[in-house]
Amino acid sequence: MIGVLGGSGVYELDGLDDARWEKVDSPFGTPSDAILRGRLAGVEYAFLPRHGRGHEIPPSAIDYRANIDALKRIGVTDLVSVSACGSLREGLAPGDFVLVDQFVDRTFAREKSFFTTGCVAHVSMADPVCSRLHDALEKAGQAGGVRLRRGGTYLAMEGPQFSTRAESELYRSWGCDVIGMTNMPEAKLAREAEICYASVAMVTDYDCWHPAEAAVQVADIVAVLTDNAARGRRLVAGLAKALAQHPDACPAGCDRALENALITPPEARDPELLARLDAVAGRVLG
Repeated sequence: MIGVLGGSGVYELDGLDDARWEKVDSPFGTPSDAILRGRLAGVEYAFLPRHGRGHEIPPSAIDYRANIDALKRIGVTDLVSVSACGSLREGLAPGDFVLVDQFVDRTFAREKSFFTTGCVAHVSMADPVCSRLHDALEKAGQAGGVRLRRGGTYLAMEGPQFSTRAESELYRSWGCDVIGMTNMPEAKLAREAEICYASVAMVTDYDCWHPAEAAVQVADIVAVLTDNAARGRRLVAGLAKALAQHPDACPAGCDRALENALITPPEARDPELLARLDAVAGRVLG
């Protein structure tokens, strides 16, 4: 099942059969919204509006754990994040799409793990995205006329304010390519839930570092988002065909991330926490 986390412009897909909104409960909190379910090119599809359909939830208030748990709970195996971002590079202009393959997490006010006191786990984030999903997204982009740059580092900031110039220049000096507010801890939680994850960063602005461009404003972002959303829909629509041949096991090992991650011995694990982890970690907890 393909899952998509993104904005309102992405879920209005042509060709979505048996479309219906479904409320999914999570023991980790309240998901951002109901989930739009259906079939796309014969493949099960689920879309969750990250900020709610009215964009009423700011980045720091999103219940990332509830969102990922709810998607896992209904059977999502392949998750694509589609999000607006700022460019930290001259060569990445508004309208460009980047397949992010690395993250720098600068968020600090969010729950970042399903595993807490009572059951501890440490998953690897060395390669935080699924190369198989990137292959499929590239194929879908070529078929839909959507130009994608493969590879880039996403700086996740807390927000909701935009960067200062000093911060923007600092992140550029670190080698970051784009900046946004939503991909962390989303990518970490997807890895803990053993869901293949990929991030499509849609550039809307130059943050505030560019000497020839005005500092980012919401009105500028919205203007670019309309065009980006149309191409984002084409990309998502083509993804189902590109993923038609799904392997039994992810070649990158995303679906086995918890295999050797649990460190708390069975006799010391908290039964209440284990009950909450039934969807996320049921495979390894038995």
